[in-house]
Order: sequence, then structure tokens, then C-alpha cells
Amino acid sequence: MENLLWASFWHNDLWYAVPLIIAVSLVYSATRHEQMGPILVHATRIAIWIVGFMAVVFAVLLLMSWWQ
Repeated sequence: MENLLWASFWHNDLWYAVPLIIAVSLVYSATRHEQMGPILVHATRIAIWIVGFMAVVFAVLLLMSWWQ
């Protein structure tokens, strides 16, 4: 039973969002800065914003599905 649960954990489609968030935040930050330090700091901040926005949209959609 534990192996099945662990296998389904890694097969979740949300894992595709992780490299996409990393790539978008790094490219966006690289267009704003030239040195590696500020790029990584800004990319981390942007990634947190993206994840937060996704969490808010998820919460709104979850609430909307409960109220139907």
C-alpha cells in the first residue's frame, strides 16, 4: 500500500510546474539584472510570488467547487 501511495505521489501532474516556475523566474530575473547574485535573489522572490499566486487561485477554485 505504501509503495502505491509513493508511486502516485511522483506521478502527480503538478510536478511539471516546478521546472516551469524555475525557468520563468530565472529568465525574467536575467532580463532585469546582469550579475548572478541579484539574478538568483530576484528569481527566488519571483518564484515565491508565482507559487503564492497559484496557491490563491487554487484556494479560490476550491472554494468555488465547495459552494456549488
